[in-house]
Amino acid sequence: MERFDAIVVGAGPAGSSAALTLARKGFSTLLVERGRSPGVKGMFGGRIYSWALQDLLPDWAKDCPVERYVVRENMVFLTEDASLGISFDSTKLGQGRAASFTAVRAKFDGWLAKKAQDAGATLVTGIRVDDLWKEDGHVRGVMVAPNDRVGADVVVIAEGATSILTRAAGLKADLEPREVSVGVKETIELPAETIQERFGLGEKEGAAFVFAGQSSLGLRGGGFLYTNQSTISLGLVVSSEDLSRKKVEIQEVQNRFRLHPAVQRWIRGGKVVEYSAHLVPELGAGMMPRLWGDGVLVAGDAAGFLINNGYTFRGVDLAIASGIAAGEAANAARSAGSMRAANLAAYDRFLRASNVLTDLERFRRAPLYMKNERLFDVYPRMLMEIAERLYTVDGSGQQRLVDAVLEQAASADVPKLKMLLDLLQGARSM
Repeated sequence: MERFDAIVVGAGPAGSSAALTLARKGFSTLLVERGRSPGVKGMFGGRIYSWALQDLLPDWAKDCPVERYVVRENMVFLTEDASLGISFDSTKLGQGRAASFTAVRAKFDGWLAKKAQDAGATLVTGIRVDDLWKEDGHVRGVMVAPNDRVGADVVVIAEGATSILTRAAGLKADLEPREVSVGVKETIELPAETIQERFGLGEKEGAAFVFAGQSSLGLRGGGFLYTNQSTISLGLVVSSEDLSRKKVEIQEVQNRFRLHPAVQRWIRGGKVVEYSAHLVPELGAGMMPRLWGDGVLVAGDAAGFLINNGYTFRGVDLAIASGIAAGEAANAARSAGSMRAANLAAYDRFLRASNVLTDLERFRRAPLYMKNERLFDVYPRMLMEIAERLYTVDGSGQQRLVDAVLEQAASADVPKLKMLLDLLQGARSM
């Protein structure tokens, strides 16, 4: 039986960050990835906030496979044939610790896993971890096909939102439909020069879009668009409950979204070269498992570490930060004498030091607020009607903004008190 000080399951951002941190601390570390290479099975919208990467690798920008630095933020509300957009441009968005960038997971994950290897971790790909090896409730390693055991003092589970091992460790019950959404993405090929001209961007500058309303056919969820160097990432995240309840296929929603005039103006002439889908953790702090046990820690999507507050969608930065925290917690536990749960509880302290848990708790209400169906149908239509009233000049008398808002509110099917409560809850949640 082979044995390591630490085994990390999953070579995504959380797993590779944990393996890199553990290797730096002197742990003999095995990083196991079931795909043929890191990132092959990984799917995300396409954007990474760099602050956690800065903590892990201060010189990350030297060779990180960045597609474009995001300097333009856009929020777009859609009805069937119209759109209303809000745009924020600033070169500061792409600079310093607060910079964010677009990336391709196969490239980024491979790069980060190589950093872990360079630090001393052993990467093994194409291996499926079937179960945890436990004795008296204490995790002692992992089981790999067919019936082999690999021992370790601590196992870091970083295998994604549908984590089987988190349940095997007794840290979480089975996933419920309300806890996850379905994410789909098309990668659309366009020449770099076309992207730069069409979006008004410089050579390394990028744009990010969030879409609400008809983008998801009124279902709870929304669309996104990110510019890469010579491709565009276009996709949706939609409630799995709504898809099941309304018997709608996610491919139908994506097709309708892609064909919307407001989307077509950005992607026209492009060629779809890749399609991917996966489950997305939905409830953030409301779906977290227990994060540690005897000999085990949970990081990244497996821990539900994702924040969607309607205007930012964060996952990779939380995954990297949690991987670092897992490595630090294991090191603290070793110094304390054992990998018992009481010692691994230091994980909480490290997660709070990097604001992973504090941000998740701050936006705890956001996932529940985002389950309000009016946000994805009624209110986008109201905004569009108000805009139409304001910009219609036909000689019949132009309205003031306050009159347009009051008249549209009066004609809505939503009671005024309910609208006010929605507004107040949104302010508290987001």
